[in-house]
Amino acid sequence: MREKLEQLLKNAYCPYSHFPVSAIVVMKDGTEFCGVNVENASYGAGICAERSAILSAVSHGYRKGDFRHLYVMVNRDQMSTCCFACRQVISEFFEDDVKITCFGKKEEKTFTKKELCPYPFDEDDLK
Repeated sequence: MREKLEQLLKNAYCPYSHFPVSAIVVMKDGTEFCGVNVENASYGAGICAERSAILSAVSHGYRKGDFRHLYVMVNRDQMSTCCFACRQVISEFFEDDVKITCFGKKEEKTFTKKELCPYPFDEDDLK
């Protein structure tokens, strides 16, 4: 997976932050969806790699319960975790035991969704 993520980093469009991120989400049936961060001069119009990959899966008909693993890579030595906008989307679609592996060039760590998002905002908060 590391090699796929490294190749995918080349597709990131990040002329403002110069912080390329790649992501691959793997579904329970083995299907993979890729994503990269895509920035915009109007910062809010951009999208993170994680959400790009997850939303691609959703647009192909996958739903909560279909996700098995999310892999995320940044182009620096240390790994980074997902931003809170991405964590909200992860909370919406991933079950508590889904794995999220974050890679840097020299560091990697795997979390469960429950570990990364211990206090989600979800449908119960809207009641």
